[in-house]
Amino acid sequence: MLKFNIYLFTLVLISCSAGSQNDTNTEVTENGPEIQDTVIVEEKMYCNDDVKVGAEQTVAYFSKLEGKRIAVVGNQSSMLGETHLVDTLLGAGLDVIRVFSPEHGFRGTADAGEKVNNEVDEKTGLPIISLYGKNRKPTVSQLEGIDIVVFDIQDVGVRFYTYISTLHYVMEAAAGQGLELLILDRPNPNGHYVDGPILNSDFSSFVGMHEVPVVHGMTMGEYAQMINGEKWLPGGIECSLEVVSAEGWDHTKFYELPIAPSPNLPNMASVYLYPSLCFFEGTIVSIGRGTDTPFQLVGHPDYKIDSTGLSFEFVPVPNGGAKHPKLESETCFGVDLSEIDLKEFRSKGELDFTYLFDFYENLGMGKSFFLPNNFIDLLAGSSDLRKGLMEGKGLDEMKAERDEALMAFKEMRTKYLLYTE
Repeated sequence: MLKFNIYLFTLVLISCSAGSQNDTNTEVTENGPEIQDTVIVEEKMYCNDDVKVGAEQTVAYFSKLEGKRIAVVGNQSSMLGETHLVDTLLGAGLDVIRVFSPEHGFRGTADAGEKVNNEVDEKTGLPIISLYGKNRKPTVSQLEGIDIVVFDIQDVGVRFYTYISTLHYVMEAAAGQGLELLILDRPNPNGHYVDGPILNSDFSSFVGMHEVPVVHGMTMGEYAQMINGEKWLPGGIECSLEVVSAEGWDHTKFYELPIAPSPNLPNMASVYLYPSLCFFEGTIVSIGRGTDTPFQLVGHPDYKIDSTGLSFEFVPVPNGGAKHPKLESETCFGVDLSEIDLKEFRSKGELDFTYLFDFYENLGMGKSFFLPNNFIDLLAGSSDLRKGLMEGKGLDEMKAERDEALMAFKEMRTKYLLYTE
């Protein structure tokens, strides 16, 4: 009997998504196919090894900075490997005049909403001007003597994360003074999807300035192009803008943030859960501020444990990221999401409102579920979410109501993308 060998080769594309592939070597014999061996090739969960962020591409922008007086907008995430951008620029003999910092401060240690004062960087002696609190936009005097502004901050791709509001005000100030803005782009860890209610301009605030969905699916560089292109700056002015794109990343890939972007987003679980859980900030429910796993816990003292008795218990206490956490020192019952399957969760590619709906129904408090200032309306971008919960609307019904606007945004967004999707 003639014997012959057939070898099957599986080409495994090592992307930045989840899962694994089996590469099997098979020999066909007289008795049929016989598996000789199996080699498991594990796909990489994140694409960091292939990524070169904008700040690292010094050849692309150092020449633009030579002979110019520079202002840097940055924080603890503005790193090139182990070196801060400011130190890198100074080390190259470039003339950095001053530094601007966003919410959470230059070192990223301030609590959410905490006033950050101006200070002096101990290492370089440079003045650091806070862009959080009353002074959200660089003033004319603060930009005096500056030729170019360099913006390098790691964002998480969510409308109510205030770094894009800081971007808007920096663009507005730069445009007003005729200054060029150079953005050193970084991947968006939530850049693989677009979802959520779109902001109604009547609800514009620092936690949502533009008519975009909660998850906009854009990098800082892409978002800045949209601000210019859609004429969102006052009077339709445009900022002189240049973006140094990140290499090795696109909207299909997943990037692990090497540095926590703020104190209460300490890991990738919190970064992925943040867009879905932040709505609780406008309610009486805790999302784990004052614990070791913020934005990974949901709980309240009156949460009713189901018949299985399976309910997570935690007690918020003051810590570095929350000096006065909600429900401080009270025992909360609810759910622990810190051990979720990150690959499975991000593969959904949409917000998860089930936790919000569950707690609203479980607590049975009606209007009292929401904070009296209706902060949830600013987070959601309208009163529709709050009113829909109170009216008993279902998840599918509320999603259908926003689908048309979401599709229109997605179409508009494509004009400003720098990376394939």
